[in-house]
Amino acid sequence: MNKKVSLTGIKPTGMPHLGNYIGSIKPALELAHDYDARYFIADYHALNQIKDPVKLKDMTFEVAAAWLACGLDPNQVLFYRQSDVPETFELAIALMAFTPKGLMNRAHAYKALTQKNAEEGNPLDDGVNIGLFTYPILMAADILLFDADLVPVGNDQLQHIEMANDIAQSLNFNYKTEILKLPQPFTHKEAGLVVGLDGRKMSKSYNNEISLFLPEKKLRKTIMKIVTNSQTIEEPKDPDNCNVFSLYKVFATSQQQSELRAKYLAGGMGWGHAKEALFEAINAQLKAPREKYFELLERRDYVDKILLEGAEKARDIASQTISRLRKSIGID
Repeated sequence: MNKKVSLTGIKPTGMPHLGNYIGSIKPALELAHDYDARYFIADYHALNQIKDPVKLKDMTFEVAAAWLACGLDPNQVLFYRQSDVPETFELAIALMAFTPKGLMNRAHAYKALTQKNAEEGNPLDDGVNIGLFTYPILMAADILLFDADLVPVGNDQLQHIEMANDIAQSLNFNYKTEILKLPQPFTHKEAGLVVGLDGRKMSKSYNNEISLFLPEKKLRKTIMKIVTNSQTIEEPKDPDNCNVFSLYKVFATSQQQSELRAKYLAGGMGWGHAKEALFEAINAQLKAPREKYFELLERRDYVDKILLEGAEKARDIASQTISRLRKSIGID
């Protein structure tokens, strides 16, 4: 029996942080055990924000190296760059003909920017490029091109899956056949729960992230910056309302968690001790991936080769969807 297809889009943001690892990378890679897993780096999406060609290329390469270091096996899954699959953009053009402008008006990113402009007294569309406005259409093409059954997303991305379905349904209805498969979103319990150094959601935009592959000394120094309360060493502490322990639970074994929890509740443990325990747990789990990541940074041609080979396989699949589309719409 053929496995169902899962599709994961990866933003080219350079080296990921722990929040990306916990909330995205680990659960997305775990899907490969049960699904025909496909992963792509969305470099054309990034063009809306990144106009420096060297920066875009470097960030794409770094995030590819990071996922490979974390265990992505290109021999078992599909791994490619969005820009290497031109069928994506042909499908996006077709989808535009079935996308109401009003649907794009409701996209979160566009609404957020126009609201910001209104609050600041600027023209509503100030700073809005068409790439940002049509971002959900290109994302729909990314997904629908590969007959995805499942798309792992955070709660803030659920709207994009709903829009992809709306557009696909409109196209399918017009031609009275299922040209494009409707995907389902997959959210996981860790999504959105990873706190940063200041207690807010870990994000590069908040400058509160812990980068995934920091060298040991920098990792320890960064972890020691996690904000805690002013409780003294003697006082018992609540592990369930603690930034340090919330991260510790992800990287420690059940036994380690129980032991540290007991120390929290008993008192006599300072925050420095808790942070040191967190450092040791994180470092133990990420030491091998970190070494592989820095090894891959020195093998750019090797990483490029993996992505290009993945693109060849991806185009074989994509061409079938485009052939089906062209026959249905009368452009074959």
